[in-house]
Amino acid sequence: MKLIFLGAPGAGKSTQAEKVSERLSIPAISTGSILRDAIRNGTEAGMAAKQYVMEGDLVPDQLVIQMLRDRIALPDCKNGFILDGFPRTLAQAQALDRLGVIIDTVIDIEVPDEVIFKRLTGRRLCRQCGDSYHITDKPSAKGDKCELCGGALTTREDDDPQVIGNRLKIYHQQIESLKDYYHAAGKLAVVAGDGEIDQITTMVMAIIEA
Repeated sequence: MKLIFLGAPGAGKSTQAEKVSERLSIPAISTGSILRDAIRNGTEAGMAAKQYVMEGDLVPDQLVIQMLRDRIALPDCKNGFILDGFPRTLAQAQALDRLGVIIDTVIDIEVPDEVIFKRLTGRRLCRQCGDSYHITDKPSAKGDKCELCGGALTTREDDDPQVIGNRLKIYHQQIESLKDYYHAAGKLAVVAGDGEIDQITTMVMAIIEA
């Protein structure tokens, strides 16, 4: 089973990808995490991508595809995988096809922009262990400290309101052609993502198992 989760930044696609990953026993591959790890580790591709990420711009397709190709070649992907955050452009979708990757289902999780802003500006991340929180939806019992390791909680640099606005603008410019591409292939399903997490998971699994 090879799946794609589409959705704006903060739409909840990573949360749903993780839940479906557990149920199907296939890895959820977040290109955002791949990029952040590469930047943190100071790799050549990471340094090339850093400026784009910090400004909320799309990382060039060549860089993203290079990192993704290496990831899906690993043994844990032999029975399938979930792509979270890729493709983001029509060119990336076409590149995925050229790699010979046959996608079974594409799930688009749609959430209003005003909900996205609330979600992203409230996110907090532990500097030490990477555990995530939200000031209203998932506050830490230790205030501004991580519950797991006691590290300081911080706002991700790409969750700055101005950067969020830019990310959403770019997303909306790119997504329609991508949705049309997968709709034409008979693989696109749309799910409302502004409800309860478990309800959304139930809808997503119903689509996958149909």
